[in-house]
Amino acid sequence: MNNKKLFAAVVGLGLVTLSACGSSSDEGSGAGSKTVTLVSHDSWAVSKNVLADFEKKSGYKVKVLEDGDAGQAVNKAILTKDNPQGDVFFGVDNTLLSRALDNGLFQSYEAKGADGIKAEYRVDQDKHRVTPIDTGDICVNYDKAYFSAHKLAPPTSYDDLIKPAYKDLLVTENASTSSPGLGFLLGSAAKYGDGGTSRSSGAESGGGWQGYWKKLKANGVKVVDGWEQAYNEEFSGSAGGKKAKADRPLVVSYASSPPAEVIYADPKPKTAPTGVADGTCFRQTEYAGLLSNAKNTKGGKAFLDFLLTKEFQDDMPLNMFVYPVVEGAQVPAEFTEYGPQAEDPETMDPAKIADHRDDWVKSWTSLVLK
Repeated sequence: MNNKKLFAAVVGLGLVTLSACGSSSDEGSGAGSKTVTLVSHDSWAVSKNVLADFEKKSGYKVKVLEDGDAGQAVNKAILTKDNPQGDVFFGVDNTLLSRALDNGLFQSYEAKGADGIKAEYRVDQDKHRVTPIDTGDICVNYDKAYFSAHKLAPPTSYDDLIKPAYKDLLVTENASTSSPGLGFLLGSAAKYGDGGTSRSSGAESGGGWQGYWKKLKANGVKVVDGWEQAYNEEFSGSAGGKKAKADRPLVVSYASSPPAEVIYADPKPKTAPTGVADGTCFRQTEYAGLLSNAKNTKGGKAFLDFLLTKEFQDDMPLNMFVYPVVEGAQVPAEFTEYGPQAEDPETMDPAKIADHRDDWVKSWTSLVLK
């Protein structure tokens, strides 16, 4: 999910993260072209041998265009939908799905292997405009060393984050510019409701998610533009944060961030230096789709089929730090040990997100940033 590829970039695992300029019309894309162009946010990654295997079996060469943050990439794809940059788009998630569908970004195609997708991740079943590819949990991470040194129990819930003990400790991303930032906002809305309907059995939120964020702001939450800045510059528990002497021991990130801290550390620690506050998680799912005006629809369909193969689904977790959505796909042992999926994450129906997202982001911006 967006920006987590930075973990892999630090050590160079031989992942394919190609970037290029121009549109799929470069290199002669079209109905008979042997190039299929993938448009994605900048966290796309796949092992070289896995992509090479697809290219060999299919006869297509894959060109990848990375377009920044997920929100930015989706918006650009919508603006260029009549003459798209490529054939397939990967990386629209459940927080932005309705925007893509309402703007006619994708055409119908039911990928081979779609019947193996776990039921809870399936959407748009009547039209098959998007294919679920991966899932993950946006959660607050904590710096174990900080809480141990201060003899303070780490937070475990949304309610904990507004307590005085955690004042000035949390950094999050801007909900209007960042996918995890938006996910954290939606998680709080799922938890506390809108304008007074609260599911909380702990601290009183007072006026739904808006009341919660007023208290979070009063408790010193820091907001930055994106995940990379929050995690690698502000969070004291990350490898980057330690070097920068960051002073925030709580950060909105992913449940899969702790295993990344183990996998890419040298030497590897016996346990993850960071933990996850399980009661602060929001379930995120990412989708791919065949762009409505794709020039190479046959190649695009073949690539979507590839994304659901066991080979790709097994390869994906340690490249993009996400969980597979296909039944029987393998989850790395490091994920199970250091970053298991949340048992009871907050969720929200995409239709409800569609109805409220833009208004909530405007309200959030006015409430938190002004």
